[in-house]
Amino acid sequence: MSEMSEEFDTDDAEFDSTEHDHTAFSLVDDGQDRTISSKEAVRRKLEEDVLRFLREGGQVNLVETNTRADPPRKPESNYGSRPI
Repeated sequence: MSEMSEEFDTDDAEFDSTEHDHTAFSLVDDGQDRTISSKEAVRRKLEEDVLRFLREGGQVNLVETNTRADPPRKPESNYGSRPI
């Protein structure tokens, strides 16, 4: 764990670790995250998390491909808005 504190200083992080249930992560790519067994472990964990979410009453909604959270806006022009 001391190695982790040297790689990633949590004091400078822009998140509150009390709000999230995340395990510590490394900013260094050591290759372990790319092995087949590690990917399978991540898939199993994801599947377990999804099943737990659904058991607790959560729902999964399908969203159409081109759906946007914010509709496109008309471009604004500031040309000529400053006084001479």
